[in-house]
Amino acid sequence: MSRPPIVIPCAPGTNRDQEAALAIAEAGGDPQIVLIKELRTKKAAFSDYAAVVLPGGFSYGDALGAGARLALEIRAWFWDALNEVAHSGRPILGICNGFQTLVKSGIFNEPSARRFTLTGNANGSFECRWVTLRVEACRSSWLEPLEGTLIRCPVAHGEGRFAVTEPEVVSELDATGQVAFRYVDSDANRNNDTRGRNINADGVYPANPNGSVDDIAGLCDRTGVVVGLMPHPEDHIVDWQCPSGLEEGKGLSVFEALVAAAR
Repeated sequence: MSRPPIVIPCAPGTNRDQEAALAIAEAGGDPQIVLIKELRTKKAAFSDYAAVVLPGGFSYGDALGAGARLALEIRAWFWDALNEVAHSGRPILGICNGFQTLVKSGIFNEPSARRFTLTGNANGSFECRWVTLRVEACRSSWLEPLEGTLIRCPVAHGEGRFAVTEPEVVSELDATGQVAFRYVDSDANRNNDTRGRNINADGVYPANPNGSVDDIAGLCDRTGVVVGLMPHPEDHIVDWQCPSGLEEGKGLSVFEALVAAAR
C-alpha cells in the first residue's frame, strides 16, 4: 500500500479539510474528503480506509459548542465504526474542531465521566497565533518516532482550553501516557541551551495561548491509536509557511508518522 487511503470526514462548517488533504498527500498518503452524510449511507463507514483524520473548522457552526453537534453524530452513527478502526490499529487523528469532536464524543473520556473537556479560552478571545509544541512520551506507537521533538504551528480557536474537573486528572493522564503534546516556550528553548527542550510554557500567555491546564495541547487514548491536538500542524508542512524563522520542526512530521502507520 504505497499511498494508503485516508478519509477526511467533513460536516457543514468544516473548513480545514483541504489543508489536511494537502498535508496527507505531501506525507505520501491518498486523502479522500467525504461528507458525513455520505459516510452515513455506508454500512461500514470507515472499512475502506487505512486511517481517519477529522479536520478543523466550525462543524455545524459550533452552534451547540465547539464540536458538540458532530460529536453527537459520531455517537449516534459512527461509534462502532470508529472504535473498529481504533481496535484494528488504524490511526485516527483529530485536529482542532476534530479534536474537540473526539473529546466530546467520549473516545478519550467517556461522556458519563466528563472528567475533562475543551472549553473557552482563558482570555475570552479567539486566538490565532503561532505556538511551539513538544511531542511527549505517550502511549501512541505511531507518534513514538517524534517523541521529544518540537513542532511549530498555529492555533486558531476560541474554545481550546483543556480543563479538568480535579487536579488528579492531569496526573492520571500522565500516568497512563495519554498526554501527547504540550505547549512550550519557544524563546526559552531557543535561548537556554542547558534546559533545552524541557521548558514548558507554565501556563503563561502567549506560549500557552488558551490557559490549558499543565500546558496540555493534545492527547491520545488508552490504545494509543487515537490522537488529537488543538493546534494546526497542517499549516506548517513546508518551510516558507513559518514566519518566525525559528528552528522548530514542521507539522508535516505528524502526517508522515500517521501515513507510515496507515501504510
